[in-house]
Amino acid sequence: MNVNHSGARVLVIIAAYNEEENIFRTVSNLTSHYPEYDYVVINDGSTDNTLQILEEYHFNYVNLPVNLGIGGAVQTGYLYARDQGYDIAVQMDGDGQHDPAYIGALIAPIESGVADYVIGSRFIDKEGFQSTGIRRTGICFLSGLIRLLTGRHVLDVTSGFRAVNRYFIEKFAEDYPIDYPEPKAIMDAVMSGREVHEVPVKMRERKGGRSSITFWKSAYYMIKVSLDILICRISLSFRDREKK
Repeated sequence: MNVNHSGARVLVIIAAYNEEENIFRTVSNLTSHYPEYDYVVINDGSTDNTLQILEEYHFNYVNLPVNLGIGGAVQTGYLYARDQGYDIAVQMDGDGQHDPAYIGALIAPIESGVADYVIGSRFIDKEGFQSTGIRRTGICFLSGLIRLLTGRHVLDVTSGFRAVNRYFIEKFAEDYPIDYPEPKAIMDAVMSGREVHEVPVKMRERKGGRSSITFWKSAYYMIKVSLDILICRISLSFRDREKK
């Protein structure tokens, strides 16, 4: 188990579903250039050759025999991080869009104690791949909704490139949103009263394979996540009233 220069044990969680065209490049880039970070690939019931590649190159992985979706895969990673005693967990996608060169910037606010939850944001410096116009519109809407409900302005609410401290490792190991979890996890983090920060990152376009998010899935995503966020806010309000 590697130890970072600050003494913190850092685990990179890489969720992968049907990433046979990207997973070797993603993991090799991380291990070759940033060996100070441990990692685990969560193979989320892939039906292509992802598992065979993980086995062939002896990558560190957990294999889920059925597809749980991104939420279940990421929660598996947090369970691994909790049980192995890591201090910081970093989420990274298996499609190569997230550059591990920014991991240091993600974990720095946690190491210094000024943040509990850090998001890698495309929209601070507005450099690199900015996603499609339709998705950017949806991201702006969700960002505005979270700001309306919490007073906290988070720009890149759907970014899957993020880091959390031990508090959130334990919290997310027990309970993590299942479907399209990123905005809901941010909502939970903000409402918990913990420090949520964003740092600028550049993201890359997917090198191979195809995103599973279609236009119709994006529309469904917007409706479902908006309702989930509203329900979350209402339930937390009732809980706060009961405490009083």
